Amino acid sequence: MNIHSLPWPQESLEELGDTPVEMRVTLSYFIEPNPSRRGVVSRYRYESHGLRFDVKRPLETIDGFRGRISAAARDDRYQSGSSGDDPSWLIGTQGRHRGSLHGDIWRGTAADLASRGSIAVYPVSGWWKTRPALKHYDRAVRYALIVSIRAPEVDVDLYTEVANQIVVGLPVEI
Repeated sequence: MNIHSLPWPQESLEELGDTPVEMRVTLSYFIEPNPSRRGVVSRYRYESHGLRFDVKRPLETIDGFRGRISAAARDDRYQSGSSGDDPSWLIGTQGRHRGSLHGDIWRGTAADLASRGSIAVYPVSGWWKTRPALKHYDRAVRYALIVSIRAPEVDVDLYTEVANQIVVGLPVEI
Protein backbone atom coordinates (compact mmCIF):
# COMPACT_ATOMS: atom_id res chain seq x y z
CA MET A 1 0.00 0.00 0.00
CA ASN A 2 1.17 3.51 -0.76
CA ILE A 3 -0.36 6.55 0.88
CA HIS A 4 0.35 9.75 -1.00
CA SER A 5 0.03 13.18 0.59
CA LEU A 6 -1.54 15.46 -1.94
CA PRO A 7 -0.04 18.95 -2.42
CA TRP A 8 -3.30 20.67 -1.63
CA PRO A 9 -3.51 24.44 -1.27
CA GLN A 10 -5.39 23.78 1.98
CA GLU A 11 -5.69 27.39 3.14
CA SER A 12 -7.01 28.57 -0.23
CA LEU A 13 -9.53 25.75 -0.39
CA GLU A 14 -10.72 26.49 3.15
CA GLU A 15 -11.12 30.18 2.24
CA LEU A 16 -13.34 29.19 -0.69
CA GLY A 17 -15.68 27.53 1.85
CA ASP A 18 -18.89 26.32 0.20
CA THR A 19 -17.70 26.94 -3.35
CA PRO A 20 -18.33 23.81 -5.48
CA VAL A 21 -15.14 22.07 -6.63
CA GLU A 22 -14.26 18.74 -8.17
CA MET A 23 -11.36 16.33 -7.84
CA ARG A 24 -10.62 13.88 -10.64
CA VAL A 25 -8.58 10.77 -9.79
CA THR A 26 -7.16 8.42 -12.44
CA LEU A 27 -5.17 5.27 -11.65
CA SER A 28 -3.57 3.22 -14.42
CA TYR A 29 -1.44 0.08 -14.22
CA PHE A 30 -0.45 -2.99 -16.23
CA ILE A 31 -1.66 -6.47 -15.35
CA GLU A 32 -0.22 -9.81 -16.41
CA PRO A 33 -2.81 -12.23 -17.75
CA ASN A 34 -3.07 -15.59 -16.01
CA PRO A 35 -0.34 -17.85 -17.47
CA SER A 36 -2.74 -20.76 -17.76
CA ARG A 37 -6.36 -21.58 -17.25
CA ARG A 38 -5.51 -24.63 -15.18
CA GLY A 39 -5.84 -24.02 -11.47
CA VAL A 40 -7.81 -20.82 -11.88
CA VAL A 41 -10.28 -20.59 -9.02
CA SER A 42 -12.68 -18.29 -10.81
CA ARG A 43 -13.15 -16.69 -14.19
CA TYR A 44 -12.48 -13.36 -12.48
CA ARG A 45 -8.84 -14.29 -11.80
CA TYR A 46 -7.57 -13.26 -15.22
CA GLU A 47 -5.44 -10.45 -13.82
CA SER A 48 -2.20 -10.92 -11.92
CA HIS A 49 -3.27 -8.32 -9.37
CA GLY A 50 -5.60 -5.42 -9.06
CA LEU A 51 -5.02 -1.96 -7.67
CA ARG A 52 -7.56 0.29 -6.02
CA PHE A 53 -7.52 3.84 -4.74
CA ASP A 54 -9.34 5.52 -1.92
CA VAL A 55 -9.21 9.04 -0.49
CA LYS A 56 -9.01 10.02 3.17
CA ARG A 57 -12.32 11.10 4.59
CA PRO A 58 -12.70 14.54 6.23
CA LEU A 59 -12.69 13.51 9.90
CA GLU A 60 -10.41 10.49 9.46
CA THR A 61 -6.90 10.45 10.91
CA ILE A 62 -4.02 9.09 8.84
CA ASP A 63 -3.81 6.05 11.17
CA GLY A 64 -7.55 5.46 10.84
CA PHE A 65 -7.26 5.81 7.06
CA ARG A 66 -4.37 3.34 6.95
CA GLY A 67 -6.38 0.87 9.05
CA ARG A 68 -9.44 1.15 6.81
CA ILE A 69 -7.35 0.60 3.69
CA SER A 70 -5.45 -2.32 5.27
CA ALA A 71 -8.77 -4.03 6.01
CA ALA A 72 -9.87 -3.42 2.41
CA ALA A 73 -6.65 -4.87 0.99
CA ARG A 74 -6.91 -8.02 3.15
CA ASP A 75 -10.52 -8.82 2.37
CA ASP A 76 -11.12 -9.94 -1.23
CA ARG A 77 -14.85 -9.48 -0.76
CA TYR A 78 -14.46 -5.93 0.57
CA GLN A 79 -16.99 -3.60 -0.95
CA SER A 80 -16.39 -0.02 0.05
CA GLY A 81 -19.98 0.78 -0.81
CA SER A 82 -21.26 -1.50 1.93
CA SER A 83 -19.29 0.39 4.58
CA GLY A 84 -20.49 3.87 3.77
CA ASP A 85 -19.44 4.79 0.23
CA ASP A 86 -19.05 8.54 -0.20
CA PRO A 87 -22.05 9.72 -2.29
CA SER A 88 -19.98 12.64 -3.65
CA TRP A 89 -18.18 10.32 -6.10
CA LEU A 90 -19.70 10.31 -9.58
CA ILE A 91 -19.11 6.61 -10.35
CA GLY A 92 -18.37 5.23 -6.89
CA THR A 93 -16.37 2.20 -5.79
CA GLN A 94 -18.88 -0.28 -7.19
CA GLY A 95 -18.30 0.90 -10.77
CA ARG A 96 -14.83 2.38 -10.99
CA HIS A 97 -12.77 -0.75 -10.24
CA ARG A 98 -13.13 -2.59 -13.53
CA GLY A 99 -10.08 -3.30 -15.68
CA SER A 100 -6.72 -1.63 -15.11
CA LEU A 101 -7.68 2.00 -15.72
CA HIS A 102 -9.74 3.45 -12.89
CA GLY A 103 -11.12 6.94 -12.83
CA ASP A 104 -13.71 8.82 -10.84
CA ILE A 105 -14.76 12.38 -10.07
CA TRP A 106 -15.53 13.66 -6.58
CA ARG A 107 -17.76 16.73 -6.31
CA GLY A 108 -18.27 18.74 -3.16
CA THR A 109 -17.31 21.93 -1.39
CA ALA A 110 -13.81 23.40 -1.33
CA ALA A 111 -13.73 23.20 2.48
CA ASP A 112 -14.57 19.48 2.37
CA LEU A 113 -11.89 18.86 -0.25
CA ALA A 114 -9.29 20.71 1.85
CA SER A 115 -9.55 18.00 4.52
CA ARG A 116 -9.03 15.10 2.07
CA GLY A 117 -5.30 15.55 1.56
CA SER A 118 -4.24 11.88 1.25
CA ILE A 119 -4.89 9.12 -1.25
CA ALA A 120 -4.03 5.43 -0.91
CA VAL A 121 -3.21 2.99 -3.70
CA TYR A 122 -3.43 -0.61 -2.57
CA PRO A 123 -3.40 -4.11 -4.12
CA VAL A 124 -6.23 -6.61 -4.23
CA SER A 125 -6.11 -10.26 -5.16
CA GLY A 126 -5.32 -11.80 -8.47
CA TRP A 127 -3.80 -15.04 -9.66
CA TRP A 128 -0.49 -14.13 -7.97
CA LYS A 129 -2.18 -14.86 -4.63
CA THR A 130 -3.72 -18.17 -5.66
CA ARG A 131 -0.54 -19.43 -7.40
CA PRO A 132 2.29 -18.82 -4.91
CA ALA A 133 4.64 -21.27 -6.68
CA LEU A 134 5.15 -18.64 -9.42
CA LYS A 135 6.54 -16.21 -6.80
CA HIS A 136 4.89 -13.09 -8.19
CA TYR A 137 3.58 -12.01 -4.79
CA ASP A 138 6.66 -9.96 -3.90
CA ARG A 139 7.10 -8.10 -7.17
CA ALA A 140 6.90 -4.34 -7.27
CA VAL A 141 3.99 -2.85 -9.20
CA ARG A 142 4.33 0.35 -11.17
CA TYR A 143 1.35 2.59 -11.66
CA ALA A 144 0.40 6.09 -12.74
CA LEU A 145 -1.77 8.19 -10.44
CA ILE A 146 -3.15 11.51 -11.64
CA VAL A 147 -5.14 13.77 -9.32
CA SER A 148 -6.48 17.13 -10.43
CA ILE A 149 -8.74 19.69 -8.82
CA ARG A 150 -11.01 22.15 -10.55
CA ALA A 151 -12.80 25.12 -9.10
CA PRO A 152 -14.87 26.89 -11.73
CA GLU A 153 -15.86 30.50 -11.22
CA VAL A 154 -13.17 31.44 -8.66
CA ASP A 155 -10.40 33.99 -8.87
CA VAL A 156 -7.89 31.91 -6.90
CA ASP A 157 -5.01 30.46 -8.93
CA LEU A 158 -5.00 26.91 -7.51
CA TYR A 159 -2.60 25.69 -10.22
CA THR A 160 0.23 27.99 -9.10
CA GLU A 161 -0.28 27.10 -5.44
CA VAL A 162 -0.08 23.36 -6.20
CA ALA A 163 2.91 23.84 -8.51
CA ASN A 164 4.77 25.69 -5.75
CA GLN A 165 4.32 22.73 -3.39
CA ILE A 166 5.64 20.16 -5.85
CA VAL A 167 9.38 19.70 -5.88
CA VAL A 168 10.51 18.70 -9.34
CA GLY A 169 13.99 17.30 -9.62
CA LEU A 170 15.81 17.99 -12.84
CA PRO A 171 18.71 15.73 -13.78
CA VAL A 172 21.95 17.66 -14.24
CA GLU A 173 24.80 16.26 -16.30
CA ILE A 174 28.30 17.08 -15.10
